Amino acid sequence: MLDLYMARRPKLVANNEEEWGRRIALLSVGLGVVLAIAKIWTGIASHSTAVVSDGFESAGDVLSSAIVYGGLLLASKPPDAEHPYGHGRYETLAGLAVGALLLLTGFSIFWNSMHHFNEHGAIAAFAVYPLLAAVILKSALAYTKFRIGRRIASTSLHADAWHDMTDLVSTGIALTATTLTLANPTRFGVADRIGAIVIGIIIFGLSLRVVHGVLGQLLDTMPEPERMAEIRAVASAVPGTLGIEKCFARRTGLRYHVDLHLEVDPEMTVRESHEVATEVRHRLRDQLGWIADVLVHVEPAKVQALQRDSITARSGSVVV
Repeated sequence: MLDLYMARRPKLVANNEEEWGRRIALLSVGLGVVLAIAKIWTGIASHSTAVVSDGFESAGDVLSSAIVYGGLLLASKPPDAEHPYGHGRYETLAGLAVGALLLLTGFSIFWNSMHHFNEHGAIAAFAVYPLLAAVILKSALAYTKFRIGRRIASTSLHADAWHDMTDLVSTGIALTATTLTLANPTRFGVADRIGAIVIGIIIFGLSLRVVHGVLGQLLDTMPEPERMAEIRAVASAVPGTLGIEKCFARRTGLRYHVDLHLEVDPEMTVRESHEVATEVRHRLRDQLGWIADVLVHVEPAKVQALQRDSITARSGSVVV
């Protein structure tokens, strides 16, 4: 029973972390709604363009978090007859939607700030209160999303964490601009508009980074060399495996699908080679929780591999 639990543990941990990812995204939606309303209302009441711009950025954060939650929820659906590779692409598409939303938000803030650049007005001191609260709350939220996003390899949650970072940076800029304007309206009266423009530029730039990362997944970019090495190591440890001819992996949402060309003794029967391939598939799925499924193609081992195996057996050494 203990062995069975340990074999299933990577999958259990992965499923639990996916659930945490969805909970964090849902928490982010609720927190974002409160901050967005507070910033926009306070910015309008205090006549601060920077605070209003930061409020709209927070509103975009609310929408992106909702998209992430929906993407994670849809991605967790099991494979079916029409989607044998699962529904993981929903999570990737959610990350792309977040990137596009960041791009539009950054451009809109920049354009609006430039259009009203020469308009000035007195700013009320209470404009800084929601900004100070946002700095504390967003710092904790971004850290949590980055941590969980790395553990479950979630593109959309990681993108949403970057969105929180842009919100944190934009809030810091809005806070600085508002403080300067309050300290000396005559000298720093334009600081509020400049702060809004800088916020728009930062959001636009980070949106390009997010979109670039998501497009890499849509183009089936291979995982890191360390992960490919893990696949080869686990497969090579199965008795009967003489080599790995080819190994490919493509990401479908939170996990990878692996295509493996396994070299075995050409004198093996079909049944024997099938048993080796099945064991390889099971070990990869059980030991590497980030693998969704494995397609194993059996190949006859090359002469050199058979000779090496024969020499190893005679010498009594073990090849890992």
